Amino acid sequence: MQTIKEYVQSNQERFLEELFALLRFPSISADPKYKEDVVKTAEFVAEKLREAGADQVEVCATAGNPIVYGEKIIDSKLPTVLVYGHYDVQPADPLELWDTPPFEPTVRDGKIYARGAADDKGQFYMHVKAFEYMMKNDALACNIKFMIEGEEEVGSANLGTFVKENTERLQNDVIVISDTSMISMDQPSLETGLRGLSYVEVEVTGPNRDLHSGVYGGAVANPATILAKLIASLHDENNHIAIPGFYDDVLELSAEERAALNEAPFDIEAYKEDLGVAEVWGEAGYSSIERTGIRPTLEVNGIWGGYIGEGAKTVLPSKAFAKISMRLVPNQDSQRITTLFKEHFEKIAPSYVKVAVKPHHGGEPVVTPTDSVAYKAAEKALEEAFNKKPIPTRGGGSIPIVALFEKELGVKTVLLGFGLDSDNLHSPNEKYGIENYLKGIETIPSFFKHFADLSK
Repeated sequence: MQTIKEYVQSNQERFLEELFALLRFPSISADPKYKEDVVKTAEFVAEKLREAGADQVEVCATAGNPIVYGEKIIDSKLPTVLVYGHYDVQPADPLELWDTPPFEPTVRDGKIYARGAADDKGQFYMHVKAFEYMMKNDALACNIKFMIEGEEEVGSANLGTFVKENTERLQNDVIVISDTSMISMDQPSLETGLRGLSYVEVEVTGPNRDLHSGVYGGAVANPATILAKLIASLHDENNHIAIPGFYDDVLELSAEERAALNEAPFDIEAYKEDLGVAEVWGEAGYSSIERTGIRPTLEVNGIWGGYIGEGAKTVLPSKAFAKISMRLVPNQDSQRITTLFKEHFEKIAPSYVKVAVKPHHGGEPVVTPTDSVAYKAAEKALEEAFNKKPIPTRGGGSIPIVALFEKELGVKTVLLGFGLDSDNLHSPNEKYGIENYLKGIETIPSFFKHFADLSK
């Protein structure tokens, strides 16, 4: 029997080539014109699961994009691990900011550059290859189920229905998700919480058509100007969110909990240098680690209106738009926050414009226990792989389905991520370290072994 390190070393080139093939599919779930590519990606994933040794592999139709399911039940008495991931990716725009084509994987300085490299193709595919190893070397210590979806980047609208309709098939003892990050390759970590999400689009309308800015400017309200003022008013002078009731349900951490969180290695100067900013920004009274993990936020994700083409066009626009996301923390409810935002935005709008708020997707914040068998198994696996005990951290991102799984399936999730915060998720030049990818494959079988042993 080969050790996992020997197996990864002898198959490294193939593992990379298979990942590159997966990354070449432009599986953008937000744009319907990529629907065919999305389906092809699902079929590719299904085929790779079959090749690795999974049974009952199926590309399951939904009202949206398909969900890929597969399993290997070796003994009903053993615990079952459900691996969740997503094969859909964010749009690659703006394309001109990519150094190399987003759907032609390129390796530079030991990093794989491609859309979806870290989020989440490179991370969920680690599990497929680790499963392959365990099957070929008779080392599968638990039953395993795979559920790889194609709509995570647009809110997993159809996953809830699929889970509710397949609760028997999806029964498990723990869900493992590799769609998060760790501190560094020198200091592993395990995320123990994720923020929730409320996502809205706002529209501000002034005159019934675009106007000549010389003829009408100064006499008619400019929706772009008004929108800017409205957005600016959503934070106060201390960068607190100025929506009444927004913080009512926020679960505050104790001084001890905050101190423990801030013990994680964090170089503020390196952080600023990496981002190209002179200073950090955020809610007064909190560190950058706290601002991105345990505090709610409100961010403008896009803003537009009027003429944005080349050259000049002197218009006073009829409409202006913005997309806004709010990250939420434990005890906050995404639907309530969306309602609070809508009511506040409509209330503060002046009478000389009309506003409309369109809710998009949302999700609930979650905290995962650090005293569970699954967490301890992940902790042991990471410590063996990195020769250093992982630090528990709070993630700033959102994976809305974690709360859904807990509600519908009654099980907790372990966030076993191998990405880095610097991987440019959702940005041009997304990347994922080859070392991270291979280290993930090496670590996963150890998690299965420890989970089986600790479950006895």
